[in-house]
Amino acid sequence: LVSERDMAEAASEVLGLQSKGVGADGALLLKMDEYHHRLALHPGARDDIAYAGWETPDAAAMQAVAARLQSQGLRVSEGTRAQASERRVAGLIKAEDPNGVVNEVYWGPPIETGQPVRSPRANDATGGVGGFGGFGGFVAGALGFGHCVLAVDDYEASLRFYRDGLGLLVSDYIELDMGPGGRATVAFLHSGPRHHSIAIAQFAAPRRLHHLMLQVHNIDDVGTTFDLCQDRHIPIAASLGRHTNDLMTSFYMVTPSGFQVEYGHGGREIDDAAWEVQVHHAASVWGHRAQTATPLLEGLQPG
Repeated sequence: LVSERDMAEAASEVLGLQSKGVGADGALLLKMDEYHHRLALHPGARDDIAYAGWETPDAAAMQAVAARLQSQGLRVSEGTRAQASERRVAGLIKAEDPNGVVNEVYWGPPIETGQPVRSPRANDATGGVGGFGGFGGFVAGALGFGHCVLAVDDYEASLRFYRDGLGLLVSDYIELDMGPGGRATVAFLHSGPRHHSIAIAQFAAPRRLHHLMLQVHNIDDVGTTFDLCQDRHIPIAASLGRHTNDLMTSFYMVTPSGFQVEYGHGGREIDDAAWEVQVHHAASVWGHRAQTATPLLEGLQPG
């Protein structure tokens, strides 16, 4: 179990997220846009993803997701009033993916109209590209918080869950040549205009959550955060680089809990009316070179 203080400092002072205090179980709630919070760091010994949240437009759309999941033979449970209140949503359902990751599908998000984000980094002297001034904030809103990448045990079953059950759309795939280890396929799926909200790959890893991604408005904020990580001796898993599929310019830091955070700018958005699913054969156009003992794709095995 890592120090909760270390995680809180990394989230606010380095990443720039605003603390919204703690929940009933001591979870640190983190704000990045008009939502009350987007991330919750719960105290515990796992240092891994506890649940993922997916928003639907209304209760009927949420129940349609439940019906699709049940048609796959999966158990779907209705969230209680207390659970919905804890999440600050109108209603939710829960279902586990084939790897035991809890997915919560909800409607009625917790919007805070007129309460802008107050980032601890708002007074940064650098940045300000595009007229934002200081720390430029996060690209979220209708795009969601960012994305996460999960290590799964069963690639095909996981793909059916997220694509056919939850109803996410495939953005593209990256096929990687792992040398003597064979080949591995990473599937990227989206739930809105952001290139991907989740990616899955079958590989051996100490935890399900490989990384989560936060996107900022200003490229300078990526650079200053990279410098800040170095100044604070926060391990860098992968250097600055640009991805082949979502075109994100980013770097990867290692959190005190061991999972990584990709911090980037300039991610691609998808127009479903014109998008064609693609297959890439490299993760990055340039950069993203391993910097620590936990490189970007350490332990990746054929999927």
